[in-house]
Amino acid sequence: MELIMQVDYSGLWARLKEKGIKNKTDLIPLANISTNIVAKLNKGEFISMDSLQKICMALNCDLGDICILNKEVNHE
Repeated sequence: MELIMQVDYSGLWARLKEKGIKNKTDLIPLANISTNIVAKLNKGEFISMDSLQKICMALNCDLGDICILNKEVNHE
């Protein structure tokens, strides 16, 4: 058994919706991040702490407000 950590950005998408931001790509100029970062966010992939910090600063929130880590057990 192997423990796998997956990141869940549903808090980020909810935060954008609360702020009236309808298009995820609007986060690019707002947080000064690249399109590649938004693509990774959409896929639920890990991004750098630097990028997470930029997003938190832009949305005036904490890291726990925009993402959580989920643990899954791989039974292979």
